Amino acid sequence: MARDAGLEELIKDEIAGRPGLSEKAMFGGWAFLLNGNLLCGAREGSMLVRLGKGNDGWALALSDVELMVMNGRAMHGWVRAGADAYGDDAVRKRLIDAATAFVETLPPK
Repeated sequence: MARDAGLEELIKDEIAGRPGLSEKAMFGGWAFLLNGNLLCGAREGSMLVRLGKGNDGWALALSDVELMVMNGRAMHGWVRAGADAYGDDAVRKRLIDAATAFVETLPPK
């Protein structure tokens, strides 16, 4: 999978100005971290979002959002949003805001 510069810019616009943000290549895409904890990621065709276990039910009810599966293992608390979801400004903002609220509860790394 390749990086998605357009999605990366959309995410950067949403999270700009928050203290503790960093970015790096990860999982074949580009990752955004908050205080060293993975917040969300972008790669061609999908946005990875960390919502925390038990916090993902509302997101999974949205169109074009599914549970993240890695190597055949369901990753509860993580969702993958497709282009229809992350392309909707309101949905993308809601997902990123929810991820930020969860990740802010984690200890810094």
